[in-house]
Amino acid sequence: MRHFLHVLITFLLVSCAAKPLKPVKINGVSFVAARDSITRNHVEPVVNVNANFAAIMPFGFMKALNAPEIIHNTDRQWFGETRAGAKQYIELLRQRNIKIMVKPQIWVRRGEFTGLIAMDDEAEWKQFESSYSSFILEYAELAERINAELFCIGTELENFVKYRPDYWNTLIKKIKSIYNGRLTYAANWDEYKRTPFWTQLDYIGIDAYFPVSDAKTPSLEECLAGWKSHKAVIEKVSIRHDKPILFTEYGYRSVDYSGREPWVSDHTIKDVNLQAQVNTTKALFKTFWDEDWFAGGFIWKWFHEHDRVGGKNNAMFTPQNKPVEDVIKAHYGNYK
Repeated sequence: MRHFLHVLITFLLVSCAAKPLKPVKINGVSFVAARDSITRNHVEPVVNVNANFAAIMPFGFMKALNAPEIIHNTDRQWFGETRAGAKQYIELLRQRNIKIMVKPQIWVRRGEFTGLIAMDDEAEWKQFESSYSSFILEYAELAERINAELFCIGTELENFVKYRPDYWNTLIKKIKSIYNGRLTYAANWDEYKRTPFWTQLDYIGIDAYFPVSDAKTPSLEECLAGWKSHKAVIEKVSIRHDKPILFTEYGYRSVDYSGREPWVSDHTIKDVNLQAQVNTTKALFKTFWDEDWFAGGFIWKWFHEHDRVGGKNNAMFTPQNKPVEDVIKAHYGNYK
């Protein structure tokens, strides 16, 4: 018996030494709002890629960057963009033990950048603030009702944050009076250093479209080198505020020069480069996922009809049915 125990302990020690335990991370997908409801079959690919979190993204719409009204939760929107749609998605994802970040977002007509939203006068700012509160608090209430693990209070709204800091302090208090889970804000990659309210939230959220290489097909080594200066600043911000970093969005297109301006979603860019997407993604994983100050992230973006999207001829962000999907699956599998 004593010999058996000795052998067993030795085996366990050798096994642990051979495969060190990896920390559990937020291994997320940004689950795109669709026209229709989803089924269990639409959730299985999320499970199969070893994700443990999904960002659910209901939408509000603005007619212009200076329009003071956010139109949301109407019967003119796609089902997935509404409260009922978000709830239906969440319920099915929950059945497969996928945790949830509720991440309401704004779409400005013609796809203009939300960071430039700004009103023309004080009266319109007040009207806009009231409209944004209606929009965001509706989904904070939903997040509380369905026990979402995480709620994102806004996405890439730099001018709004810059010009109306008192409003945001008040809004965060209102959200906390409704929702009892963890909070973040999705700052753009060149915005997060100036965001003033990190100490009031649980995670420093960054949409991580940092430029890392000017090469047509950036190598893994080039991308790792390109991350060094960005990583140092990100870590300093984490230490300064004593908050973990969460990549509320991350990802690269499968195109030439994918690491040069990763935020560009121009549909006229069609030169497919699957290896560039693989190398940039591997470098991001290698740079961040083992850091204790890094919480994880949400790949941009994941469509519900897995068999009908992505593929070797697709030049957009989705990793689905591309070589990078296997990279994500293997990586997420080590941190769950």
